[in-house]
Amino acid sequence: MIPQSTIDRIVDAANIVDVVSDYVTLRRAGASYKGLCPFHDDTTPSFSVSPARGVCKCFSCGKGGNAVHFIMEMEQMNYYEALKHLAKKYGIPVEEEEMTDEQRQRMNERESMFAVNEWAAKYFSQTMMNNQDGRSIGLAYFRSRGFRDDIIAKFRLGFCLDSPDAMSKEAKAKGYNEKYLVDTGLCVKRDNGTIYDRFRGRAMFPWVAVNGKVVAFGGRVLDSRTKGVNQKYVNSPDSLIYHKANELYGIFQAKKQIAKEDMVYMVEGYTDVLAMHQCGIENVVANSGTALNEAQIHLLHRFTNNITLLYDGDEAGIHAATRSTDMLLAEGMNVKILLLPDGDDPDSFSRKHNAQEFKEYVAAHQTDFILFKTNLLLKDAQRDPIKRAQLTEDIVKSIAVIPDEIIRSTYVHECAEILNMDEAILMRGANKNRAAILENMKKEAQRERERAERQTLSLTLPRDGEGTPSGEHGNMSPTEVQPPISIPEDAAFSSLTSEQTPDIPNGSLPITGEMSYGQRGSERRFIGLERLMMTLITRYGEQLIEGTGEDGEPTQTTLAEYVQGDLAYDEISLRSPLYAKMLNLVCQHVHDEGFIASKFLLNNQDEEVSREAADLISDRYQLSKGNQMEKSEEDLKVDYLTRLLLDYKNAVIEEELKQCNADLTRPEVIADTNLMLDTMRRIKDLGEIQRQLAKLLGDRVVVK
Repeated sequence: MIPQSTIDRIVDAANIVDVVSDYVTLRRAGASYKGLCPFHDDTTPSFSVSPARGVCKCFSCGKGGNAVHFIMEMEQMNYYEALKHLAKKYGIPVEEEEMTDEQRQRMNERESMFAVNEWAAKYFSQTMMNNQDGRSIGLAYFRSRGFRDDIIAKFRLGFCLDSPDAMSKEAKAKGYNEKYLVDTGLCVKRDNGTIYDRFRGRAMFPWVAVNGKVVAFGGRVLDSRTKGVNQKYVNSPDSLIYHKANELYGIFQAKKQIAKEDMVYMVEGYTDVLAMHQCGIENVVANSGTALNEAQIHLLHRFTNNITLLYDGDEAGIHAATRSTDMLLAEGMNVKILLLPDGDDPDSFSRKHNAQEFKEYVAAHQTDFILFKTNLLLKDAQRDPIKRAQLTEDIVKSIAVIPDEIIRSTYVHECAEILNMDEAILMRGANKNRAAILENMKKEAQRERERAERQTLSLTLPRDGEGTPSGEHGNMSPTEVQPPISIPEDAAFSSLTSEQTPDIPNGSLPITGEMSYGQRGSERRFIGLERLMMTLITRYGEQLIEGTGEDGEPTQTTLAEYVQGDLAYDEISLRSPLYAKMLNLVCQHVHDEGFIASKFLLNNQDEEVSREAADLISDRYQLSKGNQMEKSEEDLKVDYLTRLLLDYKNAVIEEELKQCNADLTRPEVIADTNLMLDTMRRIKDLGEIQRQLAKLLGDRVVVK
């Protein structure tokens, strides 16, 4: 864990223009800089960089953030890897927070194993290029397969001498501990305690993780007398730093191109990956004989939603194409299948065609997985009704795992035509399976919402005896806000003013938390209003608002606490768990020394929080066609925040009114006189509250 103080140093030192300029040519545009977006095929500069705010954003594809987020996207790193990358760039030492002895030992072991693997990768490469046996056996093998020297260097290919302990002796001579040679799987320990080299006499394929670290090796046995006809591979065993089921060969070399093209090819073997890179197609990875699992799919999902499974057309290739595909579909991946002509695998096929020809073949011959599976199983079933029924059930189950309803419906329609079946029957089967799949997901989502709501309510301001929000800055009615808010001199304006808002007696807006609105209607209006409120909190959450308490004495509260207290007073929780979290975080730390809401949220260790803060901050830099700011700081006034809160309450009232009116048509309400009267009284009370809100809002309705 990196201490927050160190994170602040890194982010403060990381000049956003300097960081982005390493990847994008920027030109000044007023107070900002603009350039072509590196995340999509941009033809007109749509990528804006603001040095004042320390953020960047593409107003075409929407990607951006602060310097850490930019490095995460460009280098496909996680949050802490990106922080360390920037720390190294700016010479900032990163000291991890105090760890237990066990954690420290585990960390030291990991770093030691990475160091041994890095040395071994260099050793194998240098052996192949400089040693006589390495060149005559290892290098000769790769060149006999047609691989160029640039591909050999790109994938750090090498050779391990056919000697029981040549590599291990050299490693120990260089000071590497025998323990880590064994732990990484480079060596194997005999019963008598001696060790020998696992990969002796083999061509070496280093596995490089997405962060660029060598985590394992694959070794192909060679026999110089038969020119390598023996195809047997040996891989590193699972270790503290490597789990084969979680890794994909070639991901480090492919990640940028996968993200750029928004698509990945999946092949089976090492040489398939190498050959496609040499052909000019770089967005390719291999699972190397393992069935795909969730960890590998999540890894790919960081870069794209689209995957084409590329295998040879024999029986083994067809079997490989049908493995684990339901899992890909369930994770929201768009899956296509491409079987190459008989006798070809991706290695041989790519060596016969250039990149353009390869892509044209893919476009012409790839097919959606569901249709591939339908045709394949239909062919197997032929006229056997039992087999047809089984294949239909199998296809319906595959369709049911797809999250997107429109895609599911499209597949049902197409499968009905292929199978010559009633579409309604297939749809009922898919819906039944889908309902079973969603049941646990809905329960978990409900539990998550309840946890978020409890967290929000537990951190709201306490009440005094009469139900008025109170805090360390005294009591203040939500509507007794008076200007000004003091803004720092470097802000776009010096102060904000507001007319006195109409006085509403305490308790006159009895909006309770009893209504169950979590599943009612569209959330779009509420989330839109919450986003506007959170934009103000992110930029000015620490600023003080002056008001008058019930005793007539001047009071002060921060803008963030004012919002939290106002919502808590009417027992309203934010719909968005993210915004509720951000508001709570600001209110928890707003009185910390030197606290600035925008900096606190932007530098937050919670990646979701920091990304959203960057997005909220960068909104004001979006330009209209006339290169004028679409949002002006002059619009951000105290009465704007007050009206946002009133709009939000009005939306809550409208939603409950709709529900109450709908309840009046329910048979159980019609049949129960008391329940009917209670509902009508509630409608009357809500109508009165709505009329009061209308006076304050000037009959204005916003953010529909």
